[in-house]
Amino acid sequence: MFDALTEKFNSIFRSLSGRGRITEANVSDAMAMVRKALLEADVNYGVVKQFCKDCTTAAVGAEVIKSLHPGQVMVKIVHDELVRLMGPVDTRIYYVSPGPTIIMLAGLQGSGKTTTCGKLGQYISSKGKHPMMVAGDLQRPAAIDQLVTLGQQLNIPVYSDTSIKDPVVVARNGIRQAVQTGRDVVILDTAGRLHIDEEMMAQIDQVAKAVTPHQIYLVCDAMTGQDAVNSAKAFNDRLELDGVILTKLDGDARGGAALSVKAVTGKPIKFIGVGEKLDKIEEFHPDRMASRILGMGDIVSLVEKAQEQFDAGEAQKMQVKMAKGTFGFDDFLKQMSSVKKMGGMSSLLKLIPGVGSQLAGMDMDDGEIGRMEGIVHSMTTGERSDPDIIDSSRRRRIAKGCGRDVQEVASLIKTFRRSREMMQTLSAGGAGAFRSLFSGKVDLFSAMSGGVKLRPPVNRRKDIRRKPKKRR
Repeated sequence: MFDALTEKFNSIFRSLSGRGRITEANVSDAMAMVRKALLEADVNYGVVKQFCKDCTTAAVGAEVIKSLHPGQVMVKIVHDELVRLMGPVDTRIYYVSPGPTIIMLAGLQGSGKTTTCGKLGQYISSKGKHPMMVAGDLQRPAAIDQLVTLGQQLNIPVYSDTSIKDPVVVARNGIRQAVQTGRDVVILDTAGRLHIDEEMMAQIDQVAKAVTPHQIYLVCDAMTGQDAVNSAKAFNDRLELDGVILTKLDGDARGGAALSVKAVTGKPIKFIGVGEKLDKIEEFHPDRMASRILGMGDIVSLVEKAQEQFDAGEAQKMQVKMAKGTFGFDDFLKQMSSVKKMGGMSSLLKLIPGVGSQLAGMDMDDGEIGRMEGIVHSMTTGERSDPDIIDSSRRRRIAKGCGRDVQEVASLIKTFRRSREMMQTLSAGGAGAFRSLFSGKVDLFSAMSGGVKLRPPVNRRKDIRRKPKKRR
């Protein structure tokens, strides 16, 4: 996300790196480029004008610390202004007691309301709540069937009634059933249109007045840019929104909607959709998003993703195996599965500070993980646990079983053996990395570097030979 904007910002800051100090002239030049970059990213013109004015005010006269360059100071100033522009945001959902807490989703057709309904249900379930989804979109064909299917996939009950044509009645009946079945959250899907019209607004206004939802979220397609911002303003004027959910943000290289919606509507972005799968919904944090936009990574989100996918007990067992040198291909498969669930290697590397900008133009093939898994699955149980027994004939059989070249199989096994030796060497010193990762600390780099001393791997098979005696 925001790749185009990130690249432009990096170019602007590089142009300042050779300057000795910050002056009105070079700030003016930099802001002209920032203004152009933001307008090309489809950010609202009024927002761009005010943003550049605030940055200029903060930059002119700012003292440059001896250890910093003007470009680094400008990065800090722009970062702080981006955070202020998109925040503050309270991502918590406030649940009422006694329940159920009623959450209503609104938005245009095609913005991803029904899918977001399922994603939000998954998110709320992960917090220990018991949601029910109500299929209140009676306009779009197959909307009810889609929500029912999502409910079956997520094991979340869905209330629907195709015989009823009044969305107000459907909403009331759904809430009544949620109370009867002990559900503590109701997520109400509503109908959308291809454009904002009076009939649509009147209908959703009636539903809101009938059920008095505790939270109303507007679902917007981030890729529509200023159209998303304009629709958010129109809905807020009618409904009094509590927040915005931006969908398809992973496909938005510009970022205009994310940077504009809070300033134009006054309503915060609460969640963002970052993929098609039902677990691809994230809380929106302005400081983290500003860091991503400026190519500074997002180490906090990286650690949170790791904590979600890696069990602390399993990590400890894995560390013991690394120390003993018994790390096998089955363990490798578990690691690869966790990496895939976290979003793939390329998306993870972009979260590491200083790495994202280096990936521009590089071909990061996440499909390589699938090919490696295919090779491993073609091995026997004994071969996966002890790769040292794999000789040339076994490599040929494995290659035939997975449809890959023998050289690919040999290369994977060779790389695995090298990695295993390196992990065995580093396992003792790298214990702090495991502990810090799962104790909630986010200083991942100090955890990785703390106490780790590189030393050459021990070759236990090395032949010990006596030195030949010199002739007299």
